[in-house]
Amino acid sequence: MSRIIFDIETSGKDFDSLEKSTQEYLLRWAETEEDIKDVKESLSFYPLTGEIITIGIINPDTDKGAVYFQSSETQITPFEENGIKFETGTEKEILEKFWNTVKSYREIITFNGRGFDCPFILIRSAVHKIKPTKDLMPNRYNGAHIDLLDQLTFYGASRRRFSLDMWCKTFGIKSPKEEGITGYEIKNLFADKRYLDIARYCLGDIKATKELFGYWENYIKFGA
Repeated sequence: MSRIIFDIETSGKDFDSLEKSTQEYLLRWAETEEDIKDVKESLSFYPLTGEIITIGIINPDTDKGAVYFQSSETQITPFEENGIKFETGTEKEILEKFWNTVKSYREIITFNGRGFDCPFILIRSAVHKIKPTKDLMPNRYNGAHIDLLDQLTFYGASRRRFSLDMWCKTFGIKSPKEEGITGYEIKNLFADKRYLDIARYCLGDIKATKELFGYWENYIKFGA
């Protein structure tokens, strides 16, 4: 079966660049300076206040894939490392590359893709008037989209939702966090033009997801 794993990295807009009415809307429940700080730091979590700056994909059966990423005004020539292609573009262009790739795969695999990556991709694609080439949110029980967060919590039977990093530590999988970068730093890295660092961090996430998928498929999933 043809299958693909993907993950995204996002960056929030500068709060001060937002319209006054938008700022007021976002801060309507903020009562303290800490609340205000939390709002400003959470803009990358939502497709209405953030954008996709990196999309990583990998075929778990061939280890081949690609990382599509924004690089602002910095020109980075496309290159390949260990079967992974690195290509740059605008948000619209990297989304178009993603949709052109994912359409040929029957099964998609993510970690929290239903709760974050897929809705974000769909909304940001709509912003750019890009039509989906594949249903990223099919019936969660038909196997077309295996969200490992769903599987490892047994569709909510286990109520605590642990991070990818925690699952990696449990199974002895190398986590991209071991390289000293976390998702909370992505916006600052993007502002500092460390585009390749972000791209490689995203690649680390999808490789970790691939290893975690292997544990689920071989030791947790029941049946063929």
